[in-house]
Amino acid sequence: MPPNASAEPPPEDQQRGRAAAVLRYGSKVLAVADMEVRKLRHDPSELLTRAIQPMLWLLVFGEVFARVRAIPTGDLSYLDFLAPGILAQSVLFVAIFYGISVIWERDLGILHKFLVSPTPRTALVLGKALSAGVRALSQAIIVYVLALVLGVRMNWHPGPLCGVVLLVILGAALFSTFSLIIACIVKTRERFMGIGQVLTMPLFFASNAIYPTDIMPDWLKWIAHANPLTYEVDGLRALMLDGGGSSLGLGLDFAVLTLTLAVLVAWAGKMYPRIVV
Repeated sequence: MPPNASAEPPPEDQQRGRAAAVLRYGSKVLAVADMEVRKLRHDPSELLTRAIQPMLWLLVFGEVFARVRAIPTGDLSYLDFLAPGILAQSVLFVAIFYGISVIWERDLGILHKFLVSPTPRTALVLGKALSAGVRALSQAIIVYVLALVLGVRMNWHPGPLCGVVLLVILGAALFSTFSLIIACIVKTRERFMGIGQVLTMPLFFASNAIYPTDIMPDWLKWIAHANPLTYEVDGLRALMLDGGGSSLGLGLDFAVLTLTLAVLVAWAGKMYPRIVV
């Protein structure tokens, strides 16, 4: 046999093979996401019930604190300052309980079918994360409508709007993946709901959603800067508002959310089969 017979394929063939593998992986992610999004059609009332919370925060909390003027927000009115934070909060609340669907799927026997399929575990996780992002976009529409009614100075340029969409999807994907990891650890609906309720308030209040980090005590500032929600709020505030700006930098906001999501997806991919054990 000639010495070159065992040589590697030409670089062009290798590139085509990698591209085909990426396309197959992406199609599996989209298939899982499409299946999850279809569930929303069977219960559209979920969108209406989830609209209540941002309405209460903006209409009651926002209006009251805008009159008190106790929180320094610089050149922004308090309602302007609050609107991006409430959108981030809505995304968090949609995503953080998403992991309970995995427990339901295990109890119904659906999860076993997923795990015996050739679909990579990370593709299953990413598909569910992407579907959480689609669900969270409905919250963005609700918050935008409320903000428009309340006279919040919104930025309606296409570029910033696309950035808001991307941030909402990234944030929902991140927190829903974190939720999946919790579900894989606790494995029961009762424990999961308890932990989810415990986590939402600290994540929300230890961020810059309803007050700037500048007025926080030093120990809380450290926690806020380790909280991914802080970076989502900062990016939304820069993109949503007419005259808004980022105190941390948009590049850093996107980088932190993307890297954190990548780490969580890899972790969740390893944890995913353990929920059936």
